[in-house]
Amino acid sequence: MFIDEAQIRIKAGNGGNGCVAFRREKYVPRGGPSGGDGGKGGDVIVQATQQHNTLIHFRHRRHDQAESGHTGEGSNCSGSSGKDLILQVPVGTEVINDATGEKLVDMVEYGQEFVAARGGRGGRGNARFATSTNQAPRRADPGEPGGELELRFSLKLLADVGLVGFPNAGKSTLISRISAAHPKIADYPFTTLEPNLGVVTVGESESFVVADIPGIIEGAHEGHGLGLRFLRHIERTRVLAHMIDVSDFSERDPVSDYEVVMNELASFSPKLAAEPMVVVATKIDAAQSPERVESLRRFCEAKKLAFYMISSVTGKGIDELKRYLGTRVREVREAAVEAE
Repeated sequence: MFIDEAQIRIKAGNGGNGCVAFRREKYVPRGGPSGGDGGKGGDVIVQATQQHNTLIHFRHRRHDQAESGHTGEGSNCSGSSGKDLILQVPVGTEVINDATGEKLVDMVEYGQEFVAARGGRGGRGNARFATSTNQAPRRADPGEPGGELELRFSLKLLADVGLVGFPNAGKSTLISRISAAHPKIADYPFTTLEPNLGVVTVGESESFVVADIPGIIEGAHEGHGLGLRFLRHIERTRVLAHMIDVSDFSERDPVSDYEVVMNELASFSPKLAAEPMVVVATKIDAAQSPERVESLRRFCEAKKLAFYMISSVTGKGIDELKRYLGTRVREVREAAVEAE
């Protein structure tokens, strides 16, 4: 699916209680009330970040609470405010009030912040209540409770890398090799009826999300095949990998396949066709006609397109392609942050 959701109950911090205290210092006669105010409770803030590209880090966080404000102290010392709770979500996440279904905000920019629940105000200490007629008040206010809410995060676009190409070009098979996803794989057209997602790990700390887009055929932008239904989902992917079957089992010309799919992407959105792209020749283990591969290679060289050959059956070229995609995703992410 191209929708990832997580639910979480949040609670802002309670305000600290006001303090009842009196000065009892030497040489300070009639010191009077000196109770300080309680500190403000911490807010719960939703922040759009590039540190995450899924909502998986919320799967085991059902409840979360900001720090409460501290109680006021004597000598007119106010309690310290509670620390804010920052909930980081990927760009493109909708924040929804789960109880009412109301969309509160759409996190569309890096660094964007939204205060989902405000911390309670700290209570007043007894020093606040001193008057000419009540010089020793023993009253202090309790802190106000922080806001509490059931939130639902809905991420409508997860893919950093979108795999495009004709049906049976090897998109689902590649995802099954480079991630833990287990899409349905069969040797007939339109096996994939819904996009499949996989998280690909590169090195020890980097990862990106890859999605296969159900087969795009000629006329997809006009509603033919399944392409139109899913073309809109890849408009915000960072990199496109164009999968082309070069095996002898395919009756189509590899270069023609590229041109047909690119024409559909451009007809749907010129911006989409201009996305960073790599051409991937698939099923090379079954390519007995070198001229099919070479014609595609020469075409890519003329177009200055990155070109990789892989076999999802033997694993040839898979690691090199993973590293390339990871590098391209990282470069595009960094460029997007610098542009903010």
